[in-house]
Amino acid sequence: VQLVESGGGLVQPGGSLSLSCAASGFTFSSYNMKWVRQAPGKGLEWVATISFGGVVTYYADSVKGRFTISRDNAKNTLYLQMNSLKTEDTAVYYCAQANQGPRGQGTQVTVSS
Repeated sequence: VQLVESGGGLVQPGGSLSLSCAASGFTFSSYNMKWVRQAPGKGLEWVATISFGGVVTYYADSVKGRFTISRDNAKNTLYLQMNSLKTEDTAVYYCAQANQGPRGQGTQVTVSS
């Protein structure tokens, strides 16, 4: 299993970022997937989950209405569209199979003016 996150960066409050996660080494289309994050000095926080077919999604209350999880099974890629970003969204973001912990390096998202 290999998961490579990308798309992070520095953005001002209220801005947007789009994260991607390239998956390989397993049958991506057969797995529910999730995004989690880890803020400085804190533990892992679940952000969102998407079903293997992409039809069903779940979000943490802290991001509901602002973030959108999606996937392209033909491209073996998971996405996270983040809008109306807040300073408290600053964290390293990881993708993972829904029943596993993160395996990749993550991508840093910093929300700051």
